[in-house]
Amino acid sequence: MNNAGVLLQARHWLEGLSAFEQALGVAALTFVPWIELRGSIPLGIALGLHPLAAMAIAVAANCAIIVPGYYALELFYDRWFSRFAPVRRAVVRVRARGVGFVERYELLGLALFVAVPLPGTGAYSGTLLAWLLGMNRPRAWVAIAVGVTLAGAVVTLAASGVLVALRRLP
Repeated sequence: MNNAGVLLQARHWLEGLSAFEQALGVAALTFVPWIELRGSIPLGIALGLHPLAAMAIAVAANCAIIVPGYYALELFYDRWFSRFAPVRRAVVRVRARGVGFVERYELLGLALFVAVPLPGTGAYSGTLLAWLLGMNRPRAWVAIAVGVTLAGAVVTLAASGVLVALRRLP
């Protein structure tokens, strides 16, 4: 099932639930790689959550994966993750997409890499890239969190129609 199918299915499951349960669903969807907040914020807004609430939930959930994700890579990549071809291909894609940019601009480059609201450039990819490059952990984590927050703002503006409204101004 593609990302759009996952989002439609999630919306179907979450409709009719309480606002709290919907918020939990939005947070849970944020943990799904390649969907992250790029899918969960529009879903939250479509469910009727206030755009800033949807953004806050998604940004907090997306930031919550940074530190555990980094340590999971340290603990399990060589022993377990690297055995799976899809994981190895993802590592190659992330490295190809971001290494030059991050090596050139360092922490700013990492934050901007994560901030681009496109599939494959979120918190998971930023964490993987920081780990691959052996960046200073606390600084990399802050840069990734800044990137997640910027991406959340862009997605929230786009999903709530602000960007469309701005284009219509004379």
